[in-house]
Amino acid sequence: MSTMTSTGSTSSDSVRTEADRGRGLRLGGMNWLVWRQHRAAYWTLLAAAAVAVAVMVYQRQQMMTYLEGYDYPRLKDGWEDKFDPAPLNSTAQVLQLLPVLIGVFLGAPLLAGDLESGTAKLVSAQSVSRVRWITTKLGVTALVVVVCTTAISAAFTWWWSPVKSSSYALSWYDDAGFDSSGPMPVALTLLTVVAGVAIGMLLRRTLLSMVVTLGFAVALRLVWSQFRLSLGNVVTVTTHNGVMGENVYPNLPDSANLVDQSYLTASGDTIDWGSCNEATEKATTACLEKAQVVGWSVDYIPMSQMSGMQLLGASILLALTAGIAAFIILWGRKRLV
Repeated sequence: MSTMTSTGSTSSDSVRTEADRGRGLRLGGMNWLVWRQHRAAYWTLLAAAAVAVAVMVYQRQQMMTYLEGYDYPRLKDGWEDKFDPAPLNSTAQVLQLLPVLIGVFLGAPLLAGDLESGTAKLVSAQSVSRVRWITTKLGVTALVVVVCTTAISAAFTWWWSPVKSSSYALSWYDDAGFDSSGPMPVALTLLTVVAGVAIGMLLRRTLLSMVVTLGFAVALRLVWSQFRLSLGNVVTVTTHNGVMGENVYPNLPDSANLVDQSYLTASGDTIDWGSCNEATEKATTACLEKAQVVGWSVDYIPMSQMSGMQLLGASILLALTAGIAAFIILWGRKRLV
């Protein structure tokens, strides 16, 4: 009898273990509730990311077939003549809309929808704390956003990398190239999404929150476009071979971003390069001699700084994101409903 009981107990424990193991593979509790509530938005984002990655992989294969005809990686002269940069440029332009769209349609309604419909009051009446509810919503949403934007950014960076050193395809220092590759899409999207959540929490109206988040996203793009290049260290190169004639202008690295150029005088000062833009060459020469111009002074940022600039910029944006997320949790802890 004891043997039968022991056998039955062992079988029952085995069944429970398998059941628990099966449940461990699925979402449960608040994670499951948040996923189910926003599953349409999450699946749409995941599907769109999968399609975008597939398209970029195909486009890279097409590009590599063309470049291999010009002995890639040592490309022969003239490869730019028939190269079509339109797919790369248009994709970069579309990727710039990624933070705006996700912030408006996913971030803004995340809490605003629950506050407007009264779901937030129902949740606060349950055993689950407000902090856990908010952190779960932010955590699951952030995870989906990070997975999708990382995949898209990695695919675009991989596609662009064979022609990255050529400004003919896409300039690294422009917003289209800089903000669409590396860690930038992830950082910009997370900041816009979390800011949208904060806006929705404060305004408590879904449509109004979406409109305000759109305005925030546009303002962020404008501010970031003015701030982006300040992340780099400007390099200055000077010459003393005059400014007129052949081989007098300093040689800059390939795809360097020209920040400023001036005339260098014998005293070491600089003057505006257009200050001696006279009507005739003789008059120009006389002006240069009067100003004692001896060469050029050129400021630039080399492309080699791009990765460091992106990491620094992404760190700043992620720090802002963490600050806004902390504000959401602290505010929601006491004032959410």
